[in-house]
Amino acid sequence: MARRDDKLGPLEVEVRDNNVNRAINRLKREIGREGVSRELKRRRFYEKPSVAKRRKMREAERRRRKEERRRENR
Repeated sequence: MARRDDKLGPLEVEVRDNNVNRAINRLKREIGREGVSRELKRRRFYEKPSVAKRRKMREAERRRRKEERRRENR
């Protein structure tokens, strides 16, 4: 989960003009982009090593296909 600004640490969102709802929505977007909620859901239960290996291979294949599509569209 690398961030765009390559900064480690907590996710922070600035509240501007006392607009808390907007800040909450921005935080939700950042959490989604970082994959935090997906990671929490995944870690809720034990995953056997064989299942984890298959999942990682599936995710890697998905990333490769996505990268290929991006290269084709350029």
